[in-house]
Amino acid sequence: MSDLPDDQHQENYVVGIDYGTLSGRAVVVRVSDGTEIGSAVYEYPHGVLTQALPAGVALPPEWALQVPADYIGVLQNAVPQALYNAGISPRHVIGLGTDFTACTMIPTVEDGTPLNELPQFADRPHAYVKLWRHHAAQPQADRINLVAAQRNEAWLPRYGGLISSEWEFAKALQVLEEDPEIYQAIDHWVEAADWIVWQLTGTYARNACTAGYKGILQDGKYPSQEYLAALNPLFADFVSTKLERKVSRLGAAAGKLTAQAALWTGLPQGITVAVGNVDAHVTAPAAKAVNPGQMVAIMGTSTCHVLNAEVLREVPGMCGAVDGGIVEGLWGYEAGQSGVGDIFGWFVNNCVPGRYTEQAHEAGLGIHEYLTELARAQAIGAHGLIALDWHSGNRSVLVDHDLSGLFIGQTLATRPEDLYRALLEATAFGTKKIINAFEENGIPVTEFIVAGGLVKNPLLMQIYSDVTGLPLSVIGSEQGPALGSAIHAAVAAGAYPDINAAASAMGKVTVGAYRPIQANVAAYQELFAEYCELHDYFGRGTNDVMRRLKNIQRKAHAVAPPSMRPGTPDETSVLEPAS
Repeated sequence: MSDLPDDQHQENYVVGIDYGTLSGRAVVVRVSDGTEIGSAVYEYPHGVLTQALPAGVALPPEWALQVPADYIGVLQNAVPQALYNAGISPRHVIGLGTDFTACTMIPTVEDGTPLNELPQFADRPHAYVKLWRHHAAQPQADRINLVAAQRNEAWLPRYGGLISSEWEFAKALQVLEEDPEIYQAIDHWVEAADWIVWQLTGTYARNACTAGYKGILQDGKYPSQEYLAALNPLFADFVSTKLERKVSRLGAAAGKLTAQAALWTGLPQGITVAVGNVDAHVTAPAAKAVNPGQMVAIMGTSTCHVLNAEVLREVPGMCGAVDGGIVEGLWGYEAGQSGVGDIFGWFVNNCVPGRYTEQAHEAGLGIHEYLTELARAQAIGAHGLIALDWHSGNRSVLVDHDLSGLFIGQTLATRPEDLYRALLEATAFGTKKIINAFEENGIPVTEFIVAGGLVKNPLLMQIYSDVTGLPLSVIGSEQGPALGSAIHAAVAAGAYPDINAAASAMGKVTVGAYRPIQANVAAYQELFAEYCELHDYFGRGTNDVMRRLKNIQRKAHAVAPPSMRPGTPDETSVLEPAS
């Protein structure tokens, strides 16, 4: 039954909320054609916790936590502001949709209260949200993969042969083994995408996207109790006691907006709330990319690559293949790079002399724009560098977060713009490795579409087109995930029969915005060959120095007093989102 008002001449609207790494965005969208008429952003007050908890407890390296109250702040601030900016009456809003970075996990008690909000656990790191980029569970992920391979678990090939430390099981196993009291206190191990819908509707509905890609749910089954016991006997009942829940399809209604949520948002009580989704996957309909072969790269702090196919294939290093994981009736595939915009942000925050910032200011440019202009003037290869884009580890195709970044070719003549351009190129090489992996295993990539904040950098977009050799289309929205969530809200509210129809009417894309320059394509082929050599040398076991250094770092941290522990600079972002 449709939630449309009786007056069919009145324009109707939906609201999409995108929960990114550092902020949440709300957009008000016209149902008839997808026009975005108002938006607002709310920066998370606590950002990403990498050094210490709010109470001051120090965090080890590779941790990334968040405070769930910041997510409620998005409902209280961004949604009302977006409605105000849109200049419409809330009574004409028929639905609400949300998406989240993934895998972002919240440990809760039975009623959904996060453990960190209980006074007795406020100083316990494992009681907080584990953000997608929390990589401290790599030892648990290694064991998950080793045991699964030894037992020939049937689900393992669906994930390219490796389960990531970013995902649900590795993070939960880390909690069990490092803080058993917190693990015992967990009633629900909840994806943030589902938790926020729970807060909006009062109903805990587990979405099919995160369950399939991050929760190892394949063909209606999770890993067996016997397998989980082989990891740790106390982990045997993890699925049945803390994770398992009825799974809801994408585009379905999760429930109705509660009175409390109506007060937070300024939206009418009782409107439809769509089942939660992941920022990357929900963007595909926003870019009209719902057909086989259309790869969407959502480029922000990290990059997630998603595409549909009619067939199931095993692609080494993919993040998952899920039936209906993006749209009904097709296999949805996911791959990704754990650091992209984050890497560029790290570089300008830590590796650029003050005089460059002054020169950028004098030129009326931001530091990223200034470095881009300097890099643009270079011939391909003139900097003499190759970089590995593993500063946040490698998600695809190696699935190893003990890997780290690397520059080769630095000399006393190397300048910041040289290094900056080498990093831009490295992330493009990483994407080409992902595209090649799909194509070599029977999943053709016929179109490359970019969404996310990094589309604002024309040099970066041209580099990607030249490196991949593909025409590059660009989503016609600066808020792709939020628009995608709004599209799902329109379907859930009954305005369209399915995601395909809604995407056709509401999606936005500029086809072929960038095209490969053949001379550049040839020049990059030589550099890409060198990247592949380094990729395999450091990433496939020939030289495990990166892993050894990580282990040395962990041992040093374990014996160092808190005042001597290595910290991480304050979290800043470059043209965020996505995960």
